[in-house]
Amino acid sequence: MDATVKTQDTSDPVPVPAPASEGLQPFLHDAVVTLYAPSLVVSRTDGQFAGGADGFFHGDVRALSRLTVTADGIALAPVGGGLRGADRADFRAVLRGLGETTADPAVALYRRRAVTSGLLTEDVEIVNSGVRHVAFRLTITAGTDLAPMERVKAGDRQDPVPAQCDDATTLTWIRDAVTVRLAADPAPDTLDAASGSLSYDIELGPGDSWSTTLRCTAAHADGDQFPAAPADAVPWRIPELRCADRRFDHWLRQSAADLDQMRLTDPVPEQGASEGRVDQFLAAGAPWFLTLFGRDSLWAARMLLPLGTDLAAGTLRILARRQGTVVEPATEEQPGKILHEVRRGTQEFADTFALPPVYYGTVDATPLWITLLHDAWRWGMAHEEVERLLPHAESALAWMRDHGDADGDGFLKYVDRTGRGLANQGWKDSGDSVRHQDGRLAEPPIALCEVQAYAYEAACTGAALLRAFGRPGADAWEEWAERLAVRFRERFWVEDATGPYPALALDRHGRPVDAVTSGFGHLLGTGLLNEAESALLAARLTGADLDSGHGLRTLSSGAVGFNPYGYHIGSIWPHDTAIAVHGLVRAGFPDAAAPLAAGLLTASAAFDARLPELFAGHGSAAGPRPAPYPASCRPQAWAAASAVLVLRAALGLDADVPGGTITVAPGFARSYGPLTVTGLEVAGSRLDITLAADGTVRTVAPRGLTVIGAR
Repeated sequence: MDATVKTQDTSDPVPVPAPASEGLQPFLHDAVVTLYAPSLVVSRTDGQFAGGADGFFHGDVRALSRLTVTADGIALAPVGGGLRGADRADFRAVLRGLGETTADPAVALYRRRAVTSGLLTEDVEIVNSGVRHVAFRLTITAGTDLAPMERVKAGDRQDPVPAQCDDATTLTWIRDAVTVRLAADPAPDTLDAASGSLSYDIELGPGDSWSTTLRCTAAHADGDQFPAAPADAVPWRIPELRCADRRFDHWLRQSAADLDQMRLTDPVPEQGASEGRVDQFLAAGAPWFLTLFGRDSLWAARMLLPLGTDLAAGTLRILARRQGTVVEPATEEQPGKILHEVRRGTQEFADTFALPPVYYGTVDATPLWITLLHDAWRWGMAHEEVERLLPHAESALAWMRDHGDADGDGFLKYVDRTGRGLANQGWKDSGDSVRHQDGRLAEPPIALCEVQAYAYEAACTGAALLRAFGRPGADAWEEWAERLAVRFRERFWVEDATGPYPALALDRHGRPVDAVTSGFGHLLGTGLLNEAESALLAARLTGADLDSGHGLRTLSSGAVGFNPYGYHIGSIWPHDTAIAVHGLVRAGFPDAAAPLAAGLLTASAAFDARLPELFAGHGSAAGPRPAPYPASCRPQAWAAASAVLVLRAALGLDADVPGGTITVAPGFARSYGPLTVTGLEVAGSRLDITLAADGTVRTVAPRGLTVIGAR
């Protein structure tokens, strides 16, 4: 049958009332998210794009906001669907009443979705398993608003972009140098640009099937800001875990699949780099943060060091190429500073809140960059690669001294001087995250407790690098670190009925902000605390007000203003808990780490092994399954990478390639034994570890490295 093409209807559209949720951040907890960075798809569990944040996105623009499949006069009953890995999903529905002679369904609809960079492919199939001949019209309806991601995140309703018909098979939308094309094979019987519909008149005999393939492409005229990474160039080994607790196996496997699809590359070439080398990093999270974030990318790369150093090396170089060189108040750039995030254009959230395309409003990315360089060196990053980055490390160290400590009191701190940027610039960067125990918000400039720990560790590890590579300044930075530790002990420690603890922060007047938070976990193992202080924090972290049974609450449940749905004031962030688990093990408290790790495993099972960015902090006392934080990214790079960090902590695994040793000292890993993990990597070679049921450990390590146990 020849296709009929209808042209655009120029009559006035019928006004559509705004949905009740307009202007509110869309919820994602019941969404199916498939991704292949820098592209992703968000849909309902039936496969439909039905509003909110649903759509096919590419490079921070929504390429399709509507994609529905309907059968005229026939109800579709979804009967299943979900992920098939990270970049694929399947959906099934029954065409109710069609062709049925008994109570059994007869005709079924199958949608099979796959996403790659700039391309959404969807196979639509109808199968008649009944005994009757059936005839009906199937309509696929598509549309787009080509909305930027920040407008989608804000819940703003955007006007639809009119479609054009290129031919009898293709709809096209163009605006602001973005072009989207949707083609169908075979061609529809009717293609209507006005409604964005592709209709098929289908007739099926018993046992017959029919299918069409949709291909939607999206492209920016100036190319991708951060192109997709080559599928065959994963910069880490893929680990295999087999243990008595299969939830752990599933969590690690799903995390590896998600991380694989979150890889992006840097189109900016490195001067003097070897030909053909493409640096990769992990985008922060889908859908809101599928781009370069300094803090997130650094933490994720650090967590994945037991799988190899290539990702860390690429992340370090990408951020070094964008390291601050001048003082620029509008972007908060400063010499030596590591950036916060990179976007294609300015993000206009509100009159009083807008972020420039390259934004440096973060206080912690710079010390974290230094520590990642040191840790990657310890795990076997090539000597010459480390050496080339040392000038950037020296600049980052100087930033801590000359700019991070702006008022000279010896602490790293932040304040938004633009009046339009992030009010809080640590990892808990929501506006209400830094507060006193009585609920009062802290006044900036603010010096966060965990940032002082990052700075201390960066100064010490930076000194170790300088000394190892014969560069000056090691002694001075070690002295700087010790002075910081003394000041921290004098100024940060406060006390309540439970005992002493470090305050969340110091405010503009230098007064302690005395809330009890999960930030304790970030201090452990950095060297900032002595053994007695670490023991106090280990006891605090295992208290019921912080340990929810599903992970650490960001704010004590006993604090004024605690909200289990609060972004940073009561919710649970998997990466935050994983950092605490590892910190407890580093500080010598594996028994305190065990229940926190167990809580994450319980949560991972509740989220089908794809842990979200964060979830609600009600805790296990409120029920066995954690409630979602409805607007959370899922997947999120550092939430996925947390599986590797928890495994490392359980095994007591560390590496010192320059010193010629690998440490394997299982603590709470015995809870998951017998256990075998293969495909770890140290110094570019494979590392396998087996923990037998009787507690004995067998390690297959690279030649030239000595395996040592607990000290």
